[in-house]
Amino acid sequence: MNLRSLRWKFLPLPALAMWLATTASAHAAEGGVTPQAEQLFSLGGLSVTNSMVTTWFFSLALIMVVRMAVGQPKLIPSRGQTVVETVLTGLKGIFEPIVGSHMIDKVFPLLISFFFFILLMNWSGLIPGAGTLGIVNENGEFHTFFRPADTDLNTTLGLALVSFAAWIYFVLRYAGPGVLLKDIFGNKASKKDVSTLLYYLLTPVFFLVGFIEIISILSRLLSLPFRLFGNVFGGESLLDAMYSIFPWGLPALFYMMELLVGVVQAFVFVVLTAVYIGLICNHEGGDHDHAEESHGEAAHTH
Repeated sequence: MNLRSLRWKFLPLPALAMWLATTASAHAAEGGVTPQAEQLFSLGGLSVTNSMVTTWFFSLALIMVVRMAVGQPKLIPSRGQTVVETVLTGLKGIFEPIVGSHMIDKVFPLLISFFFFILLMNWSGLIPGAGTLGIVNENGEFHTFFRPADTDLNTTLGLALVSFAAWIYFVLRYAGPGVLLKDIFGNKASKKDVSTLLYYLLTPVFFLVGFIEIISILSRLLSLPFRLFGNVFGGESLLDAMYSIFPWGLPALFYMMELLVGVVQAFVFVVLTAVYIGLICNHEGGDHDHAEESHGEAAHTH
């Protein structure tokens, strides 16, 4: 078989992929994408929405895929184990300079979980035909089983709360309250760069600025969830609008863009979480540094 005949034989495949991409938003609901997740059923008084079903399904799928790919880890890795280890090693190399070499092993499980969970949630609405699967309630309304979880503000707010709680834990556990208070309220000027008089005059200024810093820290509970929610929800609304204008081919262009946006938004969320932790835990003079110095002195003595 020559190259030309092979090319024509497989030409329908990209066309089929593009057609599936145009239906990825699953004939979006009339009136556009709703900002609220839709209730599918109740479970023991708990309202189960389609965004919750999406998180459960894809979280389980991710665990199963990784387990099947890696299997029992071996000294001589299999192909699946090699792929997983390569991806994890690459991401670890990106995050290590941010949080510090002494913190990366402690923080990396959290960061990598955030990244793949958010990435899957961002992409879950782009799976061809995902929006065509659902149920019709007693009022004749169609509700899809799958809704990108990050288009539900409850999900993004939950992620932000976990990120904030993790920041508090890692900072207090590995840097200490003293380093945290000094970073917020302490004098940021250096006695080597300014005069002694100016240094002490700046002390109350930096103390007052610390209260603004606290507001800035608390504002992360708004910036993190709304940034992620806005970008993913906006992307779903854009695909819905493009499908309404011209369903054949046009949505595929924006479909590819949303694939990229999903990666970027997952990466931004994780990097910001790493930066917040690294700003304090990677701070010189933290409790970890003192512990390392003590351990080094003890080892030198022995």
